[in-house]
Amino acid sequence: MLDRLRPNLHDSLDVMTASESSSSTPDLTASAGRSAPSPTVAPEDISQQARLHQLPPHVPKPRGPGLMILGIIGVIALSFVMLFVVVYVISGIGTDAFALGGVLAVVPLAVVFFAVRWIDRWEPEPRLAVVFAFLWGAGVAVLLALIVGAEIDNVIASLGGPGPAYEFFAAAIQAPVVEEAGKALGILVIFWVARRHFDGPVDGLVYAAWIAGGFAFTENILYFGTELITLENGGAGLLQMFLVRGLMSPFAHVMFTACAGIALGFAVRSKRSSSGVWIFAGGLALAIALHALWNGALFFVSDFFGYYAIVQLPLFVVALVIVAYLRRQEERLTFVRLSEYARAGWFNPDEVVVLATAGGRRQALAWAAQHNKRATMKVYIQEATRLAFARQRIITGRDQIGAIADEAVLLGAIVEARHALTGSPHPPR
Repeated sequence: MLDRLRPNLHDSLDVMTASESSSSTPDLTASAGRSAPSPTVAPEDISQQARLHQLPPHVPKPRGPGLMILGIIGVIALSFVMLFVVVYVISGIGTDAFALGGVLAVVPLAVVFFAVRWIDRWEPEPRLAVVFAFLWGAGVAVLLALIVGAEIDNVIASLGGPGPAYEFFAAAIQAPVVEEAGKALGILVIFWVARRHFDGPVDGLVYAAWIAGGFAFTENILYFGTELITLENGGAGLLQMFLVRGLMSPFAHVMFTACAGIALGFAVRSKRSSSGVWIFAGGLALAIALHALWNGALFFVSDFFGYYAIVQLPLFVVALVIVAYLRRQEERLTFVRLSEYARAGWFNPDEVVVLATAGGRRQALAWAAQHNKRATMKVYIQEATRLAFARQRIITGRDQIGAIADEAVLLGAIVEARHALTGSPHPPR
């Protein structure tokens, strides 16, 4: 396929093939640190199908509509929760402050939105799941924090009222534990309901980031709106708060909650459920610790900006390195899995380079745009990527969640997309 691209792809193919042959553990993300099977020949079931380039008989139908209906119901339910939270916030700060605070809160939300979109480009998560994650963070997690906070306040009031250490307790202990637990619960709900779309640490990171971004959005509206009401020092307080929360730390909540999301992504790879529980618990504990460090440091640090440069900025850089590494492993996984299908005859080697490398995808989309087939090419790339991850679920023992059925359906979708692009269902020779 893509005859015009082939002269430019052979060099890339040689490099990738050499890299593959030199690695004994080509899939690091997929197995959470243990070697995953990487057969030198394609599995026999794929090879038999590929001899005639056809699907096995009685291809199962995907079970997507049921999941979609469940997702729509979930989004509607969370929308009502979000509406309740909005009414609650407005009752506390007023309509004008809510509106102006919302405008300011859009700035850090937009930063998070574009960053997460970039992280999620390789194998995008379903839109319904992403919307659900955002609404969970902006609505449910906030509501849980409010409810638990109110109950704790009632208990403290019954004991004689807050003491001198209460402010530190609320900021450095109560808030990190309650907020991170509420956000982590949302990640677990998405995993339980949409397990087929939870393939590893990058997926956990994406869902966690959307939940955290939603939580920070509502929280920022409340903070900015409250500051607008007081307007201390002629508005200098609002400006400083916007600088710290909106520009310097838009990813603060994302970094915290991402620890739990990434940990759950690794946990789903574990064959032992007990190990998975401990991995997720460790990620949640790290999220709480980072949140506590962020909030608690303000009580001991006199120079916030110096502390930010020495501690928080390096942590952010480490987070960027981890994200880049995990994204690279997703690309590597796709290449290895699709190479197995190429050895079985479903793709030719040039197609694997096109479908499983960032440069190949850019060239493929550019070629498709020139032929008014960009949308079809995007579908082809997306279905091939999903096929790679479905195969990964099969070889790592997660086929009980429908991976084998997904594989057959995706192979059919790939044949159709290739036919729409080239006029033939067969891989080019």
